[in-house]
Amino acid sequence: MTRRKSAAEVFDALGERYEDLFGQVPGQLEALDWLAERLPAGARVLDVGSGTGRPTAEVLAHAGHSVTGIDVSAAMVEAARARVPGARFDQADVRTYAPRQGGYDAVCSFFPLLVMDQPDIAVALRRMASWVVPGGYFVLATVPGDIRGLDIEWMGHPVTVSSLSTEVHLSLLAEAGLDVLRHHTAFFTPTDPLAGPEEHLFCYAHRPV
Repeated sequence: MTRRKSAAEVFDALGERYEDLFGQVPGQLEALDWLAERLPAGARVLDVGSGTGRPTAEVLAHAGHSVTGIDVSAAMVEAARARVPGARFDQADVRTYAPRQGGYDAVCSFFPLLVMDQPDIAVALRRMASWVVPGGYFVLATVPGDIRGLDIEWMGHPVTVSSLSTEVHLSLLAEAGLDVLRHHTAFFTPTDPLAGPEEHLFCYAHRPV
C-alpha cells in the first residue's frame, strides 16, 4: 500500500515548482486587488498557507501592510523569507497556531486546507474567522466539494484530500459571525499535466463593526 504524504512533505518537495505553476492564479490576484483596496494603511494581515510568499505576502507587504505568513512546510518558509524580506514567516499549522494578540485586519487563506480531514477543515475555518477583527476581512480560496479522504496523486505525490461544499463553507463563515460579501467559482488549469484542471471557490467575507 502506498504511503500517503503529508502536506508538509509534499510542499517541501515541490518548493519553487509550486510558485511556477500556481503563483499567478487569476482569481487569487483578483482577490488580492479587492482586499488591498479595502485595507487601512499599515494593516495587520495573516497569510495562512503562505507558500513561497508569492503572490499574497509580497503584494500586501509591498503595499505597506504588516504581513505574517504561516506554512507547514519548512522549505516554503525558507523560500518565503528569502523572497519577501518585508514580511514575517513562521512554520506553523493553522490548527494549532497561536495568533497575535488583538487579531488581524485581514486573514488570507488560499488553498491551505485540502490535505486535511473534513472536521479539521471546519475547525481551521472557525479559527481563522475568529482572528478577524471587527471591520476586518477574510478572503478564502479552495477547491470545493463534499469530499472526504480521497486518495489521489497530485504533482507526482500520493496524497489524501478532503474538502467541503460551497454551501458548507458559506454556512461556517456565517456561523463564525462573518458576512460573505461575494463568492464565485472559476476554473484554473496549471501548465503541468501532473496537476490537472481545478475548480476554485473564492469567498470574500467581512466582520461587521
